[in-house]
Amino acid sequence: MRGYLVSSISAACAAALVLPLSLTAGAATGADPEREIPGTTRSLPLEPLGPAATDRSFGAVVQGLPRRDVAPFSLLGLVWEDAAAELEGTVEVRTRSLADGTWSAWQRVETHNADHAADPGTEESAAGRVRGSTAPLWVGPSDGVEVRVKRADGGSRPLPEGLRLDLVDPGDGPGSDPAPAAGDRARGGGDGEADTGADGTDPGGAGGTGTEEDGTEEDGTEGDSTEGDSTEGDGTEGDGTEGDEDGTGTTASGPGTGTPATPAPGTVLPALDRDDTEAAAAAGGTLGFDAAAAQPHIGPRPAIVIRKGWGADESLREKTFVYTSTVKAAFVHHSATGNNYTCQQAPSVLRSIYRYHTVSSGWRDIGYNFAIDKCGNIYEGRAGGVARPVLGAHTLGFNTNSTGIAVLGTYSSSNPPQAAVTAVAQLTAWKLGLHGVDPKGSVTLVSGGSGKYAKGAKATLNTIAGHRDGFATDCPGSRLYGQLGTIRTASAALQGR
Repeated sequence: MRGYLVSSISAACAAALVLPLSLTAGAATGADPEREIPGTTRSLPLEPLGPAATDRSFGAVVQGLPRRDVAPFSLLGLVWEDAAAELEGTVEVRTRSLADGTWSAWQRVETHNADHAADPGTEESAAGRVRGSTAPLWVGPSDGVEVRVKRADGGSRPLPEGLRLDLVDPGDGPGSDPAPAAGDRARGGGDGEADTGADGTDPGGAGGTGTEEDGTEEDGTEGDSTEGDSTEGDGTEGDGTEGDEDGTGTTASGPGTGTPATPAPGTVLPALDRDDTEAAAAAGGTLGFDAAAAQPHIGPRPAIVIRKGWGADESLREKTFVYTSTVKAAFVHHSATGNNYTCQQAPSVLRSIYRYHTVSSGWRDIGYNFAIDKCGNIYEGRAGGVARPVLGAHTLGFNTNSTGIAVLGTYSSSNPPQAAVTAVAQLTAWKLGLHGVDPKGSVTLVSGGSGKYAKGAKATLNTIAGHRDGFATDCPGSRLYGQLGTIRTASAALQGR
Protein backbone atom coordinates (compact mmCIF):
# COMPACT_ATOMS: atom_id res chain seq x y z
CA MET A 1 0.00 0.00 0.00
CA ARG A 2 1.38 3.45 -0.92
CA GLY A 3 2.66 5.50 2.00
CA TYR A 4 3.57 2.74 4.42
CA LEU A 5 6.78 1.05 5.47
CA VAL A 6 7.98 -1.45 8.00
CA SER A 7 10.03 0.25 10.71
CA SER A 8 12.55 -1.58 12.88
CA ILE A 9 12.61 -0.21 16.41
CA SER A 10 14.88 -3.00 17.57
CA ALA A 11 15.95 -6.40 16.37
CA ALA A 12 13.18 -7.90 18.47
CA CYS A 13 10.62 -5.63 16.86
CA ALA A 14 11.71 -6.02 13.24
CA ALA A 15 8.72 -6.08 10.91
CA ALA A 16 6.38 -5.70 13.92
CA LEU A 17 5.38 -2.05 13.65
CA VAL A 18 3.80 -0.68 10.51
CA LEU A 19 4.49 3.05 10.48
CA PRO A 20 3.18 5.58 7.94
CA LEU A 21 5.21 7.87 5.75
CA SER A 22 4.41 11.56 5.48
CA LEU A 23 1.18 12.18 3.62
CA THR A 24 1.44 13.22 0.02
CA ALA A 25 -0.15 16.35 -1.43
CA GLY A 26 -2.99 14.20 -2.71
CA ALA A 27 -3.73 12.91 0.76
CA ALA A 28 -3.61 16.43 2.14
CA THR A 29 -6.63 17.37 0.07
CA GLY A 30 -8.49 14.16 0.82
CA ALA A 31 -7.84 12.80 -2.68
CA ASP A 32 -6.72 9.20 -2.97
CA PRO A 33 -5.85 7.89 -6.41
CA GLU A 34 -6.50 4.35 -5.19
CA ARG A 35 -10.03 4.88 -3.96
CA GLU A 36 -12.69 7.56 -4.06
CA ILE A 37 -14.61 8.00 -0.80
CA PRO A 38 -17.17 10.64 -1.69
CA GLY A 39 -19.95 10.28 0.89
CA THR A 40 -22.79 12.75 1.19
CA THR A 41 -24.80 14.49 3.87
CA ARG A 42 -28.32 15.55 2.88
CA SER A 43 -30.44 17.84 5.05
CA LEU A 44 -34.24 17.97 5.20
CA PRO A 45 -35.89 20.68 7.33
CA LEU A 46 -38.62 19.34 9.61
CA GLU A 47 -42.19 20.54 9.16
CA PRO A 48 -44.99 21.36 11.63
CA LEU A 49 -47.42 18.46 11.37
CA GLY A 50 -50.30 20.01 13.31
CA PRO A 51 -52.60 18.74 16.07
CA ALA A 52 -54.15 16.10 13.83
CA ALA A 53 -50.89 14.20 13.67
CA THR A 54 -51.39 11.99 16.71
CA ASP A 55 -50.73 8.36 17.47
CA ARG A 56 -52.06 6.55 20.51
CA SER A 57 -48.66 5.00 21.19
CA PHE A 58 -46.75 8.24 20.61
CA GLY A 59 -48.97 11.25 21.31
CA ALA A 60 -49.21 14.60 19.60
CA VAL A 61 -46.56 15.14 16.95
CA VAL A 62 -45.14 18.67 16.93
CA GLN A 63 -42.74 18.39 13.99
CA GLY A 64 -41.62 15.76 11.56
CA LEU A 65 -41.57 14.61 7.97
CA PRO A 66 -44.26 12.62 6.18
CA ARG A 67 -43.12 9.42 4.51
CA ARG A 68 -41.03 10.23 1.45
CA ASP A 69 -38.53 8.94 -1.08
CA VAL A 70 -34.94 10.12 -0.62
CA ALA A 71 -31.55 9.42 -2.16
CA PRO A 72 -29.77 6.41 -0.60
CA PHE A 73 -28.38 6.85 2.92
CA SER A 74 -27.40 4.60 5.83
CA LEU A 75 -27.31 6.77 8.98
CA LEU A 76 -29.48 9.63 10.22
CA GLY A 77 -29.81 12.15 13.02
CA LEU A 78 -31.53 15.42 13.92
CA VAL A 79 -29.49 18.63 13.92
CA TRP A 80 -30.18 22.25 14.96
CA GLU A 81 -28.09 25.42 14.94
CA ASP A 82 -27.90 26.35 18.65
CA ALA A 83 -25.51 23.85 20.27
CA ALA A 84 -26.60 25.04 23.73
CA ALA A 85 -30.28 24.24 23.09
CA GLU A 86 -31.57 20.88 24.30
CA LEU A 87 -34.10 18.76 22.52
CA GLU A 88 -36.49 17.84 25.32
CA GLY A 89 -38.74 15.35 23.67
CA THR A 90 -38.96 12.10 21.75
CA VAL A 91 -37.77 11.41 18.22
CA GLU A 92 -38.84 8.37 16.23
CA VAL A 93 -38.05 7.40 12.66
CA ARG A 94 -38.82 4.64 10.24
CA THR A 95 -36.97 3.90 7.05
CA ARG A 96 -37.35 1.90 3.86
CA SER A 97 -34.76 -0.72 3.02
CA LEU A 98 -32.94 -0.16 -0.23
CA ALA A 99 -32.52 -3.92 -0.61
CA ASP A 100 -36.15 -5.09 -0.50
CA GLY A 101 -38.31 -1.97 -0.26
CA THR A 102 -39.82 -2.85 3.14
CA TRP A 103 -40.44 -0.25 5.82
CA SER A 104 -38.98 -0.71 9.31
CA ALA A 105 -40.90 -0.37 12.54
CA TRP A 106 -40.61 2.95 14.36
CA GLN A 107 -37.17 3.34 15.94
CA ARG A 108 -36.26 5.70 18.79
CA VAL A 109 -33.40 8.15 18.29
CA GLU A 110 -31.32 8.99 21.37
CA THR A 111 -31.88 12.74 21.85
CA HIS A 112 -29.12 13.48 24.36
CA ASN A 113 -25.87 13.88 22.45
CA ALA A 114 -24.33 16.88 24.21
CA ASP A 115 -22.62 14.54 26.69
CA HIS A 116 -20.43 13.38 23.79
CA ALA A 117 -18.75 16.69 23.09
CA ALA A 118 -15.66 18.83 23.51
CA ASP A 119 -15.08 20.28 26.97
CA PRO A 120 -16.51 23.77 27.63
CA GLY A 121 -14.11 26.59 26.93
CA THR A 122 -11.97 24.66 24.47
CA GLU A 123 -11.33 25.89 20.96
CA GLU A 124 -13.39 23.02 19.53
CA SER A 125 -16.46 23.73 21.65
CA ALA A 126 -16.30 27.45 20.94
CA ALA A 127 -16.03 27.02 17.19
CA GLY A 128 -18.86 28.78 15.40
CA ARG A 129 -19.64 25.69 13.34
CA VAL A 130 -20.64 23.49 16.34
CA ARG A 131 -24.35 22.56 16.33
CA GLY A 132 -26.81 20.74 18.51
CA SER A 133 -27.58 17.18 17.46
CA THR A 134 -29.12 13.90 18.52
CA ALA A 135 -27.09 10.73 18.57
CA PRO A 136 -26.77 9.24 15.09
CA LEU A 137 -28.73 6.09 14.23
CA TRP A 138 -27.46 3.48 11.77
CA VAL A 139 -30.35 2.10 9.71
CA GLY A 140 -28.45 0.46 6.86
CA PRO A 141 -28.81 1.29 3.16
CA SER A 142 -32.23 2.98 2.80
CA ASP A 143 -34.12 5.17 0.33
CA GLY A 144 -37.20 6.25 2.25
CA VAL A 145 -37.77 7.98 5.59
CA GLU A 146 -40.50 9.22 7.94
CA VAL A 147 -39.93 11.24 11.11
CA ARG A 148 -42.04 12.32 14.07
CA VAL A 149 -40.92 14.51 16.98
CA LYS A 150 -42.90 14.98 20.19
CA ARG A 151 -42.16 17.56 22.85
CA ALA A 152 -41.61 16.16 26.35
CA ASP A 153 -44.82 15.66 28.32
CA GLY A 154 -45.21 18.63 30.63
CA GLY A 155 -42.07 20.22 29.23
CA SER A 156 -41.91 23.99 29.14
CA ARG A 157 -39.17 24.31 26.54
CA PRO A 158 -40.09 24.48 22.87
CA LEU A 159 -38.24 22.29 20.44
CA PRO A 160 -34.96 23.82 19.19
CA GLU A 161 -35.33 26.12 16.23
CA GLY A 162 -34.23 25.01 12.80
CA LEU A 163 -34.62 21.27 13.32
CA ARG A 164 -33.46 19.28 10.33
CA LEU A 165 -32.92 15.65 9.50
CA ASP A 166 -29.43 14.83 8.24
CA LEU A 167 -29.14 11.71 6.08
CA VAL A 168 -25.62 10.32 5.74
CA ASP A 169 -24.35 8.12 2.93
CA PRO A 170 -20.92 6.79 3.99
CA GLY A 171 -19.74 6.52 0.41
CA ASP A 172 -17.74 3.72 -1.14
CA GLY A 173 -14.95 2.16 0.85
CA PRO A 174 -14.24 -0.74 3.19
CA GLY A 175 -17.43 -2.43 4.34
CA SER A 176 -19.59 -0.90 1.62
CA ASP A 177 -22.65 -2.81 0.50
CA PRO A 178 -22.94 -3.67 -3.20
CA ALA A 179 -24.34 -0.79 -5.20
CA PRO A 180 -28.07 -1.11 -5.93
CA ALA A 181 -29.49 -1.13 -9.42
CA ALA A 182 -29.39 2.19 -11.24
CA GLY A 183 -33.17 2.42 -11.19
CA ASP A 184 -33.21 2.17 -7.42
CA ARG A 185 -30.62 4.91 -6.99
CA ALA A 186 -32.48 7.22 -9.34
CA ARG A 187 -35.54 7.13 -7.11
CA GLY A 188 -34.22 9.42 -4.35
CA GLY A 189 -34.33 13.18 -3.87
CA GLY A 190 -37.13 14.35 -1.60
CA ASP A 191 -38.55 17.86 -1.35
CA GLY A 192 -36.28 20.47 0.15
CA GLU A 193 -33.26 18.18 0.04
CA ALA A 194 -29.89 19.89 0.08
CA ASP A 195 -26.93 17.73 -0.87
CA THR A 196 -23.65 18.86 0.65
CA GLY A 197 -21.61 16.73 -1.73
CA ALA A 198 -18.21 15.18 -1.19
CA ASP A 199 -16.77 18.02 0.86
CA GLY A 200 -19.74 18.35 3.21
CA THR A 201 -20.96 21.58 4.69
CA ASP A 202 -18.47 23.58 6.71
CA PRO A 203 -15.85 20.81 6.84
CA GLY A 204 -13.66 22.91 9.09
CA GLY A 205 -10.32 22.59 7.40
CA ALA A 206 -8.26 21.00 4.71
CA GLY A 207 -6.99 17.49 4.89
CA GLY A 208 -4.12 16.43 7.12
CA THR A 209 -0.65 17.61 6.23
CA GLY A 210 1.40 15.34 8.47
CA THR A 211 1.84 11.73 9.39
CA GLU A 212 -0.24 9.62 11.75
CA GLU A 213 0.26 6.89 14.36
CA ASP A 214 3.75 7.19 15.86
CA GLY A 215 4.90 10.48 14.33
CA THR A 216 7.25 8.68 11.95
CA GLU A 217 9.02 10.89 9.47
CA GLU A 218 9.42 10.09 5.78
CA ASP A 219 12.94 8.72 6.17
CA GLY A 220 11.64 6.02 8.50
CA THR A 221 13.13 7.49 11.67
CA GLU A 222 11.01 7.79 14.72
CA GLY A 223 10.06 11.34 15.59
CA ASP A 224 7.77 13.37 17.78
CA SER A 225 4.91 15.41 16.42
CA THR A 226 5.79 18.98 15.59
CA GLU A 227 4.08 21.04 18.23
CA GLY A 228 2.88 24.58 17.82
CA ASP A 229 2.49 27.42 20.28
CA SER A 230 -1.25 27.28 20.87
CA THR A 231 -2.55 25.23 23.78
CA GLU A 232 -5.95 23.90 24.66
CA GLY A 233 -6.57 22.80 28.24
CA ASP A 234 -3.54 20.72 29.18
CA GLY A 235 -2.84 19.82 25.57
CA THR A 236 -0.68 21.21 22.84
CA GLU A 237 -1.95 21.83 19.35
CA GLY A 238 0.39 20.55 16.67
CA ASP A 239 1.01 22.02 13.27
CA GLY A 240 -0.39 19.08 11.35
CA THR A 241 2.13 16.29 11.97
CA GLU A 242 0.35 13.33 13.46
CA GLY A 243 2.47 11.28 14.43
CA ASP A 244 -28.46 -10.74 22.41
CA GLU A 245 -25.69 -10.26 19.13
CA ASP A 246 -24.18 -13.75 18.62
CA GLY A 247 -23.23 -14.80 15.13
CA THR A 248 -20.92 -16.86 13.05
CA GLY A 249 -18.13 -14.43 12.27
CA THR A 250 -14.85 -14.79 14.14
CA THR A 251 -11.71 -12.78 14.76
CA ALA A 252 -8.70 -13.24 16.96
CA SER A 253 -10.76 -11.79 19.78
CA GLY A 254 -13.63 -14.24 19.57
CA PRO A 255 -17.08 -14.62 18.02
CA GLY A 256 -18.93 -11.75 16.46
CA THR A 257 -21.77 -11.11 14.06
CA GLY A 258 -21.30 -11.85 10.38
CA THR A 259 -18.06 -11.78 8.41
CA PRO A 260 -15.60 -9.09 9.49
CA ALA A 261 -14.44 -6.60 6.87
CA THR A 262 -10.94 -7.34 5.59
CA PRO A 263 -8.75 -4.21 5.74
CA ALA A 264 -6.41 -3.57 2.84
CA PRO A 265 -2.75 -4.51 3.28
CA GLY A 266 -0.82 -1.89 5.21
CA THR A 267 -3.88 -0.48 6.99
CA VAL A 268 -3.60 -2.49 10.23
CA LEU A 269 -1.06 -2.00 12.99
CA PRO A 270 -0.27 -5.64 13.77
CA ALA A 271 -0.61 -7.09 17.23
CA LEU A 272 2.63 -7.21 19.23
CA ASP A 273 3.54 -9.72 21.91
CA ARG A 274 4.57 -8.54 25.35
CA ASP A 275 8.31 -8.36 24.61
CA ASP A 276 7.90 -6.42 21.38
CA THR A 277 5.39 -4.06 23.01
CA GLU A 278 7.83 -3.29 25.83
CA ALA A 279 10.66 -2.79 23.33
CA ALA A 280 8.49 -0.42 21.31
CA ALA A 281 7.57 1.51 24.46
CA ALA A 282 11.20 1.76 25.50
CA ALA A 283 12.02 3.33 22.14
CA GLY A 284 8.96 5.55 22.08
CA GLY A 285 9.64 8.27 24.62
CA THR A 286 8.88 10.96 22.03
CA LEU A 287 5.42 9.59 21.32
CA GLY A 288 3.52 11.25 24.15
CA PHE A 289 4.04 8.73 26.94
CA ASP A 290 6.60 7.98 29.65
CA ALA A 291 8.52 4.88 28.57
CA ALA A 292 9.80 4.31 32.11
CA ALA A 293 6.28 4.42 33.56
CA ALA A 294 5.05 2.00 30.90
CA GLN A 295 7.26 -0.79 32.20
CA PRO A 296 6.94 -3.41 33.54
CA HIS A 297 3.11 -3.19 33.45
CA ILE A 298 2.08 -2.72 29.87
CA GLY A 299 -0.30 -4.96 27.99
CA PRO A 300 0.59 -6.34 24.56
CA ARG A 301 -0.61 -4.09 21.78
CA PRO A 302 -3.68 -5.49 20.00
CA ALA A 303 -4.11 -5.16 16.25
CA ILE A 304 -5.59 -1.76 15.35
CA VAL A 305 -7.18 -0.79 12.03
CA ILE A 306 -5.89 2.70 11.24
CA ARG A 307 -8.09 5.41 9.72
CA LYS A 308 -7.21 4.51 6.15
CA GLY A 309 -8.36 0.97 6.92
CA TRP A 310 -11.93 2.12 7.52
CA GLY A 311 -11.86 4.71 4.76
CA ALA A 312 -11.71 8.04 6.62
CA ASP A 313 -11.96 11.03 4.28
CA GLU A 314 -9.22 13.21 5.77
CA SER A 315 -10.55 16.36 4.08
CA LEU A 316 -13.46 16.46 6.56
CA ARG A 317 -11.42 16.95 9.74
CA GLU A 318 -9.25 19.79 11.04
CA LYS A 319 -5.71 19.48 9.73
CA THR A 320 -4.07 20.08 13.12
CA PHE A 321 -4.18 17.87 16.23
CA VAL A 322 -4.59 18.64 19.90
CA TYR A 323 -2.87 16.61 22.60
CA THR A 324 -3.22 16.45 26.36
CA SER A 325 -0.27 15.79 28.65
CA THR A 326 -1.03 12.16 29.49
CA VAL A 327 -3.77 9.52 29.71
CA LYS A 328 -5.03 8.83 33.24
CA ALA A 329 -8.32 7.08 32.47
CA ALA A 330 -10.33 5.37 29.74
CA PHE A 331 -14.04 6.12 29.32
CA VAL A 332 -16.08 3.31 27.77
CA HIS A 333 -19.05 4.24 25.57
CA HIS A 334 -21.59 2.65 23.32
CA SER A 335 -22.21 4.53 20.09
CA ALA A 336 -26.02 4.36 20.58
CA THR A 337 -26.30 3.85 16.81
CA GLY A 338 -28.25 0.60 17.16
CA ASN A 339 -27.21 -3.02 16.66
CA ASN A 340 -28.52 -3.45 13.14
CA TYR A 341 -25.13 -3.76 11.49
CA THR A 342 -22.79 -6.59 10.56
CA CYS A 343 -19.07 -6.62 11.24
CA GLN A 344 -18.56 -6.35 7.49
CA GLN A 345 -20.42 -3.02 7.63
CA ALA A 346 -18.47 -1.66 10.61
CA PRO A 347 -16.13 0.53 8.50
CA SER A 348 -19.19 2.06 6.81
CA VAL A 349 -20.73 2.71 10.24
CA LEU A 350 -17.52 4.46 11.31
CA ARG A 351 -17.39 6.60 8.16
CA SER A 352 -21.00 7.60 8.80
CA ILE A 353 -20.38 8.55 12.45
CA TYR A 354 -17.26 10.46 11.40
CA ARG A 355 -19.18 12.42 8.76
CA TYR A 356 -22.03 13.06 11.22
CA HIS A 357 -19.63 14.35 13.90
CA THR A 358 -17.74 16.65 11.51
CA VAL A 359 -20.26 17.79 8.90
CA SER A 360 -23.51 17.68 10.91
CA SER A 361 -22.35 18.40 14.48
CA GLY A 362 -19.41 20.59 13.45
CA TRP A 363 -16.71 18.87 15.51
CA ARG A 364 -13.06 18.91 14.46
CA ASP A 365 -13.00 15.13 13.96
CA ILE A 366 -14.80 12.00 15.12
CA GLY A 367 -15.27 12.30 18.87
CA TYR A 368 -13.95 8.91 20.02
CA ASN A 369 -10.28 7.98 20.21
CA PHE A 370 -11.06 4.34 19.40
CA ALA A 371 -13.99 2.23 18.26
CA ILE A 372 -14.64 -1.51 18.61
CA ASP A 373 -17.13 -3.53 16.56
CA LYS A 374 -19.13 -6.65 17.44
CA CYS A 375 -16.35 -8.95 16.26
CA GLY A 376 -13.79 -7.30 18.53
CA ASN A 377 -11.99 -5.42 15.76
CA ILE A 378 -10.33 -2.27 17.11
CA TYR A 379 -10.27 0.93 15.01
CA GLU A 380 -8.33 4.16 15.31
CA GLY A 381 -10.76 7.02 15.91
CA ARG A 382 -9.72 10.67 16.22
CA ALA A 383 -6.56 11.39 14.24
CA GLY A 384 -3.26 12.20 15.86
CA GLY A 385 -1.62 8.85 16.57
CA VAL A 386 -2.93 5.84 18.49
CA ALA A 387 0.00 5.91 20.93
CA ARG A 388 -0.40 9.62 21.64
CA PRO A 389 -2.65 11.34 24.22
CA VAL A 390 -5.02 12.82 21.61
CA LEU A 391 -7.70 15.13 23.01
CA GLY A 392 -11.09 13.69 22.09
CA ALA A 393 -14.71 14.85 22.35
CA HIS A 394 -16.27 11.82 24.02
CA THR A 395 -16.98 12.64 27.68
CA LEU A 396 -18.08 16.22 28.32
CA GLY A 397 -15.96 17.69 31.10
CA PHE A 398 -13.42 14.86 31.20
CA ASN A 399 -11.80 14.73 27.76
CA THR A 400 -8.50 16.10 29.08
CA ASN A 401 -6.02 13.36 30.03
CA SER A 402 -8.38 10.56 29.10
CA THR A 403 -9.14 8.33 26.12
CA GLY A 404 -12.58 7.45 24.79
CA ILE A 405 -13.48 3.96 23.53
CA ALA A 406 -16.82 3.40 21.80
CA VAL A 407 -18.27 -0.06 21.27
CA LEU A 408 -20.39 0.20 18.13
CA GLY A 409 -24.00 -0.55 19.01
CA THR A 410 -26.59 0.07 21.73
CA TYR A 411 -26.23 -1.96 24.92
CA SER A 412 -28.96 -0.69 27.20
CA SER A 413 -30.96 -3.92 26.93
CA SER A 414 -28.75 -6.07 24.66
CA ASN A 415 -25.66 -7.86 25.91
CA PRO A 416 -22.37 -6.78 24.32
CA PRO A 417 -20.65 -9.63 22.43
CA GLN A 418 -17.82 -11.27 24.32
CA ALA A 419 -15.42 -10.39 21.50
CA ALA A 420 -16.08 -6.68 22.07
CA VAL A 421 -15.67 -6.99 25.85
CA THR A 422 -12.36 -8.81 25.35
CA ALA A 423 -11.18 -6.15 22.91
CA VAL A 424 -11.89 -3.34 25.40
CA ALA A 425 -9.73 -5.17 27.95
CA GLN A 426 -6.93 -5.65 25.40
CA LEU A 427 -7.00 -2.02 24.27
CA THR A 428 -7.08 -0.55 27.77
CA ALA A 429 -4.26 -2.85 28.96
CA TRP A 430 -2.06 -1.41 26.23
CA LYS A 431 -3.22 2.23 26.12
CA LEU A 432 -3.31 2.74 29.91
CA GLY A 433 -0.13 0.71 30.25
CA LEU A 434 1.73 3.24 28.10
CA HIS A 435 1.18 5.69 30.95
CA GLY A 436 1.73 3.31 33.88
CA VAL A 437 -1.98 3.28 34.79
CA ASP A 438 -3.45 0.33 36.74
CA PRO A 439 -6.76 -0.73 35.12
CA LYS A 440 -8.09 -1.72 38.55
CA GLY A 441 -7.10 1.57 40.13
CA SER A 442 -8.81 4.92 40.59
CA VAL A 443 -7.92 8.46 39.64
CA THR A 444 -9.03 11.97 40.58
CA LEU A 445 -9.89 14.13 37.59
CA VAL A 446 -10.85 17.81 37.54
CA SER A 447 -14.05 18.45 35.61
CA GLY A 448 -14.05 20.92 32.78
CA GLY A 449 -17.79 21.36 33.40
CA SER A 450 -20.63 18.95 32.78
CA GLY A 451 -24.18 18.24 33.89
CA LYS A 452 -22.91 15.97 36.67
CA TYR A 453 -19.77 17.78 37.87
CA ALA A 454 -19.40 21.55 37.91
CA LYS A 455 -16.32 23.10 36.36
CA GLY A 456 -13.38 22.69 38.70
CA ALA A 457 -15.01 19.93 40.75
CA LYS A 458 -12.82 16.93 41.56
CA ALA A 459 -14.19 13.52 40.68
CA THR A 460 -12.63 10.26 41.87
CA LEU A 461 -13.33 7.64 39.21
CA ASN A 462 -12.18 4.19 38.20
CA THR A 463 -9.36 4.34 35.68
CA ILE A 464 -11.63 2.32 33.38
CA ALA A 465 -14.91 4.18 33.76
CA GLY A 466 -18.24 4.26 32.00
CA HIS A 467 -19.42 7.44 30.35
CA ARG A 468 -22.20 7.65 32.96
CA ASP A 469 -19.58 7.98 35.69
CA GLY A 470 -18.65 11.42 34.36
CA PHE A 471 -22.02 12.56 33.01
CA ALA A 472 -25.70 11.93 33.72
CA THR A 473 -26.35 9.56 30.82
CA ASP A 474 -27.30 5.95 30.12
CA CYS A 475 -24.08 5.48 28.12
CA PRO A 476 -22.49 2.94 27.75
CA GLY A 477 -25.79 1.17 28.35
CA SER A 478 -26.56 -0.90 31.44
CA ARG A 479 -25.47 -4.20 29.88
CA LEU A 480 -22.04 -2.93 28.79
CA TYR A 481 -21.60 -0.94 32.00
CA GLY A 482 -22.18 -4.16 33.93
CA GLN A 483 -19.15 -5.69 32.18
CA LEU A 484 -16.67 -3.03 33.30
CA GLY A 485 -15.60 -4.98 36.39
CA THR A 486 -14.73 -7.96 34.21
CA ILE A 487 -12.90 -5.66 31.80
CA ARG A 488 -10.82 -4.11 34.59
CA THR A 489 -9.75 -7.53 35.89
CA ALA A 490 -8.87 -8.86 32.43
CA SER A 491 -7.03 -5.65 31.51
CA ALA A 492 -4.93 -5.76 34.66
CA ALA A 493 -4.08 -9.42 34.04
CA LEU A 494 -2.86 -8.55 30.54
CA GLN A 495 -0.57 -5.97 32.17
CA GLY A 496 0.83 -8.69 34.44
CA ARG A 497 -0.66 -7.23 37.61
